[in-house]
Amino acid sequence: MSAIDNGKIQEDDISLGLLLNTLDGERDAPLVFHYDGRPVKPGYHITEVKAGQFSALDCGANPEAWTEIFIQLWDIEEGDRTHMPAGKFQAIIRKVTDHVQLDGSAKLTFEVSDGVRPMQLYCAAMPILSAGTVHVSLSPRPASCKPRDRWLAEENSKAAACGPRTATRGCCA
Repeated sequence: MSAIDNGKIQEDDISLGLLLNTLDGERDAPLVFHYDGRPVKPGYHITEVKAGQFSALDCGANPEAWTEIFIQLWDIEEGDRTHMPAGKFQAIIRKVTDHVQLDGSAKLTFEVSDGVRPMQLYCAAMPILSAGTVHVSLSPRPASCKPRDRWLAEENSKAAACGPRTATRGCCA
C-alpha cells in the first residue's frame, strides 16, 4: 500500500491548512461560500467536521491512501444572522481539533445541503478578499479515473517538453 500522500490534491483544491492560514488576517471579515452559482445564505451553519484516512484500490489496481477532511455546510436562512466571520469559522475548526485530529495538509471536501436537496460534495478554490468579504468558491467534486488522470498528466508533460507542434512537424520530429 502506498504511504499517505496529500501532495496529490488537485490544483483547484485547497487544503484545510491553506484555508485557515489565508483567513488569519481577515478574522472579522464575513466568510461567504459560493456554490451552484450563488452564495450560501447568511444563516449557514457548519454542522459537522469529519477527518478520515482512506485506503483504496483504483480501477487500474493501483493502491492509494490519503487523508481527507469533510466540512458540512447547512445552507439555511435563519433570522437576522449575517455570514459568519472568518474568525468564527477558525474557532469552530479549533474546537474540533480538541476532539478530532485534523491534518492541515489533508484534502478538503465540503458537503453542502439546504436541508431539502441531497448533500453534494464540493472542492474549494483559493479564498478571495473582495470589498471586505472573504469569498470561497466551491465547485462540484467530480469522479475520476486515476490511471487515466495519471496518463493524461504524463502525456501533457511530454508534449510540453517537446515544444510546439506545427502543420509540417510533429512533436519532437
